[in-house]
Amino acid sequence: MKNVFRILKKEFPNIQNNVLMKNHTTFKIGGPAEYFLIVRKREDLMKAIKVAKKLTIPVFILGGGSNLLVSDKGFSGLVIKIELDNLVLKKKNTIISDAGVTMQNLVNMSLKNSLVALEWAGGLPGTVGGAVRGNAGAFGGEVKDSILSVEALDKNLQLRKLSNTQCQFSYRSSIFKKKNWTIVSVVIKCKKGDKKTLQEIANSHIKYRKEKHPLEYPNAGSVFKNVDFKKIPLRLQNLFLDKVKKDPFLIVPSAWFIIGAGLTGKKIGKAQISKKHSNYIVNLGGAKAKDVAQLITFAKEKIKEKYGVSLEQEIQYLQ
Repeated sequence: MKNVFRILKKEFPNIQNNVLMKNHTTFKIGGPAEYFLIVRKREDLMKAIKVAKKLTIPVFILGGGSNLLVSDKGFSGLVIKIELDNLVLKKKNTIISDAGVTMQNLVNMSLKNSLVALEWAGGLPGTVGGAVRGNAGAFGGEVKDSILSVEALDKNLQLRKLSNTQCQFSYRSSIFKKKNWTIVSVVIKCKKGDKKTLQEIANSHIKYRKEKHPLEYPNAGSVFKNVDFKKIPLRLQNLFLDKVKKDPFLIVPSAWFIIGAGLTGKKIGKAQISKKHSNYIVNLGGAKAKDVAQLITFAKEKIKEKYGVSLEQEIQYLQ
């Protein structure tokens, strides 16, 4: 593989090898990426994918490293960390954002300009590209509600511009996630609002996250998707009637199933189902990916056994 690294180094002088992924994820877990490249221009992004394809090297596109669990063995291939970070306010209350912009910077820009669109995302980790890919949502809002269009690279490295409808947004998913296309930039449509009110909404969400989520430990965000109320067996629906939320359809937060199964605080190695929020797994210090993976499997099995409900993973496992 030395020859491969030599070729890559010639094309991309700033490429590195054997870079620990735990330093690039919010979970602080993960072995080495064989090759690791930070790109700040779309031409470099396209070139890197093209070169990797030619060398038949697997590629993984990395954003902010949230919602991600990387295996202890790491990744045999090229990890491309997107740091395209142009963020521009256009006329008619439209924002154009590169995929590598942090959600926090995007939220801050919209608030600074009194724009209604993303106040629900106050305190949300990760990048714009990752949020659009997974149609991130919270407090009744979803990314899809504000998207006008998205530019993305398809499997043939063709740059496509997709309308909101063409993005095929669904609960925590999109065409980009299903087809593994790479998001390059996003156009967001906003409307004018009251600056003070919007700031108060965003601040209340940030406060809620700090109080209710275990942010004092490394984590990857929600482990499981919330459960569609209709998918709960009829005989058990009464148990959860007072837990139903509309987000964006009728759901029951996965945390209630984990609490009901008595799994809160369960530990494997240095990974623990959080005592503060049961749909989080936290790294108590030095946790391994295998510990987290075992906890996830254990929780799925126990909940299936007790409630007949199959929990769907929200975090991606890279191995």
